[in-house]
Formats: sequence, structure tokens, C-alpha cells
Amino acid sequence: MSTVTPLKSSTDVEVFARVQGGDTSAFAEFYDRHSSLLYGIALKVLGNEHDAEDILQEAAVLIWERAPLYSAALGQPVSWAVALTRNRAIDRLRSVRRRTEVMDAAAQEPASAPTPEPPSARTLASETGEFVKRAMESLASDQREAIELAFYGGLTQQEIALRLDQPLGTVKARIRRGMMAMRDMLEGQP
Repeated sequence: MSTVTPLKSSTDVEVFARVQGGDTSAFAEFYDRHSSLLYGIALKVLGNEHDAEDILQEAAVLIWERAPLYSAALGQPVSWAVALTRNRAIDRLRSVRRRTEVMDAAAQEPASAPTPEPPSARTLASETGEFVKRAMESLASDQREAIELAFYGGLTQQEIALRLDQPLGTVKARIRRGMMAMRDMLEGQP
């Protein structure tokens, strides 16, 4: 007859051995023991609670998926989990910094001299721009904001959802409804 040690009194190494075997209750115990620490590390690196929560969730998925790859030679399971979380947070920070640098550099670049267009092309572009501007202004403010962030701000739908603190599905629906409304308005123009 085999005896199973209750998880609460098991060491991290024993709990993580069960995690490696696919034991979800052992994973829940490991997560409960260390999620505050992992969240604190993500928060320290990122300086933003919402981003730290996202990283904690991503790290938890990574820990579960990569548990079979863990080796005791890598140190204690919690040290390994800390390293995964920290690396994920640093990756996010670098990504945000790169995006900011690109946006800043683009804003500082002098505009190249435009090639002269025929007057008819300028008139057409101006009229089209006015139609688009009026169509944007007629949208509901939440749709307009989401579309502006996507097309003028260069953000992904996920990034817009994070910035607006809205569910991803809501952001997608706002952009889609706004774009359909604009299409309908613009198709009615001469």
C-alpha cells in the first residue's frame, strides 16, 4: 500500500515532481505557494500592476508547459519559476521600449520633400480626407478611439485592450462596427 504525502506538507521538489507528471492539483499548490513572489518580481521589472498580472498568467502557463523540462540541476523549482517569470517580464519591457523608440524616431524624422502632385490629385486627396474625417467624427467615441489607436497609434488590438482596460472582444467589436459604419458612409459619397 502506497502512501501519498499531502501536498501542503510536501517540499517544493516533491510537489514539482508531481507537476512534471501532469498533476493539476500539485500545480495549483505550487502556484498558491509562489504566485505572490512571481507577481512581485514581474511588478518590480515592469512597474505596472496590469502588465505584472499578465506576465504572471503567461509565466504560469510556461511553468505548466515546461515542467517536464525542469531538471534539479537548474536549482530549486521556485528558482526556475522565478527565472522564467523574470525573463518573460524583461521580454515584455524590451518590447515596449523598442516600440516606444521606433515611434519616437519616426516622430523626429524630418518629412521627406513630397513630390509635386497634379492639382487634380491633390483636390481628390483633400476631398477624400474630408470624407474620412467626417466619417470618423460621426462614429461613437469608443469606436473612434479604438480605430485611432489602431490606425494612427499603430497598436495591436491586444495593446488597445490593455490601454483602454477593456476586454479584447469588446475592442475587436468596436473596431469592426466602426469600420463598417465608415465604409457605409464613404460608399454613399460621390
